[in-house]
Amino acid sequence: MSTFTELVQARRSAMNFVEGIKIPQAELEEMFSYARLAPSAFNLQHTHYKVVADENLKEEIRKAAYGQYKIHTASAVILVLGDKQAYLQAPEIYSGLKLLGAMSEEEFDKTIESINSSYIDNDAFQRDEAIRNASLSAMQFMLIAKDKGWDTCPMIGFDAEAVSRTLNLPEHMVPVMMITIGKDNQRKIRPRGYRKPVNEFVEFF
Repeated sequence: MSTFTELVQARRSAMNFVEGIKIPQAELEEMFSYARLAPSAFNLQHTHYKVVADENLKEEIRKAAYGQYKIHTASAVILVLGDKQAYLQAPEIYSGLKLLGAMSEEEFDKTIESINSSYIDNDAFQRDEAIRNASLSAMQFMLIAKDKGWDTCPMIGFDAEAVSRTLNLPEHMVPVMMITIGKDNQRKIRPRGYRKPVNEFVEFF
């Protein structure tokens, strides 16, 4: 177990993995059990994951990602999806708080009304929220994976339509990114790239 600052400094985007290493499903499920605690707007939990470890399907995904080799060597490739229709689950998500008495009927109705007014008939907002919230979850997952001894790499270099066809995704699920996961091939690790000093990207007022 690392301290958080050590973890942040140790996490790198792995460009290649040691081939042939499998991740136990139980270990993945544990990592996702922590990833589900990531924040999301209105607690709508927009993020869905598809974990592809089957070698044949992984190669199909690789084709949609322009043949990138790290998909071949990775233990799994994880599709991070954002649900544009996450707002439809709001009544179910908030009903528990109402039943527990932590939210009054009036508060419940106002919350659902606020969510609906933000999302309904606003496709651009639905898409933006799907991407924003899935990205928060994905970053948390990558830190969790590193804490468990696994290396990852976020990827946007893929044909989203081809991935959607391969996995038969419904239209409301937006492919936000891929995450390859496995054990980094340390023989091929590169020095960390240039990072701007704080005063170049932070302003204090």
